[in-house]
Amino acid sequence: MSLFKARDWWSTVLGEKEEFDQGCLCLADVDNTGNGQDKVIVGSFMGYLRIFNPHPVKTGDGAQAEDLLLEVHLRDPILQVEVGKFVSGTEMLHLAVLHSRKLCVYSVSGSLGNVEHGTQYQIKLMYEHNLQRTACNMTYGSFGGVKGRDLICIQSMDGMLMVFEQESYAFGRFLPGSLLPGPLAYSSRTDSFITVSSCRQVESYKYQVLAFATDADKRQETEQQKLGSGKRLVVDWTLNIGEQALDICIVSFNQSASSVFVLGERNFFCLKDNGQIRFMKKLDCSPSCFLPYCSVSEGTINTLIGNHNNMLHVYQDVTLKWATQLPHIPVAVRVGCLHDLKGVIVTLSDDGHLQCSYLGTDPSLFQAPKVESRELNYDELDVELKELQKIIKDVNKSQGVWPMTEREDDLKVSAVVSPNFDSVSQSTDVEVGADLVPSVTVKVTLQNRVTLQKIRLSVYVQPPLVLTCDQFTFEFMAPEMTRTVGFSVYLKGSYLPSELEGNAVVSYSRPTGIPRVSQCKFRLPLKLICLPGQPSKTASHKLTIDTNKSPVSLLSLFPGFANQSEDDQVNVMGFRFLGGSRVTLLASKTSQRYRIQSEQFEDLWLITNELIIRLQEYFEKQGIKDFACSFSGSMPLQEYFELIDHHFEVISLADAVEENQDNLFQSFTRLKSATHLVILLIGLWQKLSADQIAILEAAFLPLQQDTQELGWEETVDAAISHLLKTCLSKSSKEQALNLSSQLSIPKDTSRLKKHITLLCDRLAKGGRLCLSTDAAAPQTMVMPGGCATIPESDLEERSVEQDSTELFTNHKHLIVETPIAEVSPLQGVSE
Repeated sequence: MSLFKARDWWSTVLGEKEEFDQGCLCLADVDNTGNGQDKVIVGSFMGYLRIFNPHPVKTGDGAQAEDLLLEVHLRDPILQVEVGKFVSGTEMLHLAVLHSRKLCVYSVSGSLGNVEHGTQYQIKLMYEHNLQRTACNMTYGSFGGVKGRDLICIQSMDGMLMVFEQESYAFGRFLPGSLLPGPLAYSSRTDSFITVSSCRQVESYKYQVLAFATDADKRQETEQQKLGSGKRLVVDWTLNIGEQALDICIVSFNQSASSVFVLGERNFFCLKDNGQIRFMKKLDCSPSCFLPYCSVSEGTINTLIGNHNNMLHVYQDVTLKWATQLPHIPVAVRVGCLHDLKGVIVTLSDDGHLQCSYLGTDPSLFQAPKVESRELNYDELDVELKELQKIIKDVNKSQGVWPMTEREDDLKVSAVVSPNFDSVSQSTDVEVGADLVPSVTVKVTLQNRVTLQKIRLSVYVQPPLVLTCDQFTFEFMAPEMTRTVGFSVYLKGSYLPSELEGNAVVSYSRPTGIPRVSQCKFRLPLKLICLPGQPSKTASHKLTIDTNKSPVSLLSLFPGFANQSEDDQVNVMGFRFLGGSRVTLLASKTSQRYRIQSEQFEDLWLITNELIIRLQEYFEKQGIKDFACSFSGSMPLQEYFELIDHHFEVISLADAVEENQDNLFQSFTRLKSATHLVILLIGLWQKLSADQIAILEAAFLPLQQDTQELGWEETVDAAISHLLKTCLSKSSKEQALNLSSQLSIPKDTSRLKKHITLLCDRLAKGGRLCLSTDAAAPQTMVMPGGCATIPESDLEERSVEQDSTELFTNHKHLIVETPIAEVSPLQGVSE
């Protein structure tokens, strides 16, 4: 099967706002020239009759004035046009035009003009029949086996067949059980009329049965009987096809038996003349018209089928041989000989697009002109190519997919946190121990440059922090418009959030309909969850942060947390979180160090992070740009592992007891705080860049936490295992290992803790996380001389595990730089 567009040979558009149907097109030598050239006869529902003789100067030409032989307005709508031997005493062809209440037969003739305008065509009315019933369609043929003439049978809208023997009316008979008229055709081989009734079955009636049927009661000559009332007829045969029919066509080629083709709504059928099915074909598209037109091989028939997808299909029996695209939906299709061109396909649409086309392709006669040959300067081409590649690379790095300026200019989002607490706290129904829970107001401002639609603002904070309102919707924002919304934030829970950072995300649609997202982050004040407290000299957990600058007075860093009675102790400060836990911060007088200590390991995170942020802000205000922090103490993995074990135990209990869900969320928040602290310490210890820290955050902090189906432990274990076998691998053997792509809750946390230990040890011995877009494969880490390898039974023995690379599909490739030997701070932690 090949698919081409139908080659436009000649086309035109008929009238303005005229309507046409399947019976409005006919091809025949209507003017009896005898040269075998067909004319195109078209009638419209507006009553216009047109006859064309297309002869384009070149293929694809539109209609010329001389192509239209005749155009007549007959006033009444034209339902159908046919050409046959309809006048007695002659075998010349005449034109039959069916109106809703009249049948007219015309002769079409041309006379040689006296001037250069050529032949003049006219029609002459031979006879007409006024109909007592509204007509639907008609068919013609040699009914009863007559020779040399054609009779006409008209079907009315109420199911009556009216037979006309040329100039005289013969009889009329009602079809039994008729509700709505269907398509009608005549079979000369069996001398039968074939139609499809409203019962969705094909029915055949012998002409002789119709002709010899008598009226219901001859003794009563009523007006109704004069109009054709008759007794119930006997059907010759029926076939239920289960759908309404669009058209019927009866053909017989090459002396073969006649076939009855029926086009249904979803199938087309080929029947023998006794009603038996020869074949049927289920159609893929809704058909609009069809025409069995020839037999190219013995025993088969070719059929054209048009559909509502502007396609014309050519079937040989049930086999699709050709498909071609039309510029319109055809409601009628015919094949004829026009201007010595045989096999022209003529199609007509319901709005008057008339086209004569043929199938196949046109040979291309175009030859490309020769161009001047010139020698290429390959050195100049190489230089130009490198410049273009550099421009493309710079643009991709700086702008990404869309220019940043365009995205930023659409909508600017800013957030401002009030420096003071709300005068009336919004946490009216919240109690955290004996402390009063304050609330603080945050205002988010939207400034747009262009018209925006469907704007939705969503605000997120870390639990147990809650918002008085977290969703805001605006249907429309005019250009240069500013919108400001406010909400309050407060603590609702006896445990601490893992972060004090909030995020405001705005989704909107541009005037072109393109969806966009813009966001801004804001930092909540530490005093929202913390009060000044009494410093403690002893604590179970301690951390020391080194800096490269002289220590800063803690009063300058935390002005709102000093006790009035201890103003002289600028190197010690106490913090008490809402809920009771305490943290002490000490600044060394003799060295550039700060110590944070607490009774709970995870409580160190917020104060440590706040200290580093405030130190950076302090020195930036002083104009000092080389300030840096570091960590050289023992990595507190044992404390971290205890929180991991506790969380794993809570997961097991939560699966069994529904009431432990609150404990699960609290346990995960504590674990998340400890994870943030460990990542911070690793970054300070190894002096990692922001991109390298992002890799660790992606591995240790999954974006979503589903406690019902996928816990935290197995996700992190798979991510860390991926790092160990790629960028932190020691050999190609480890790179070849695959991780399991099917995650499941592990039996214990031993494997996860071992992999975290290996991750820190690899970093201590020179492993470096690095991003590169040019790396096609991970490189092997080169261990410094004298470093002994660490046995990794889990990674080396489980070679059957599958790779879980989909966890990092959104990240760049990971490679390892040349390592620098360092002393490992992993003291007291067994592998």
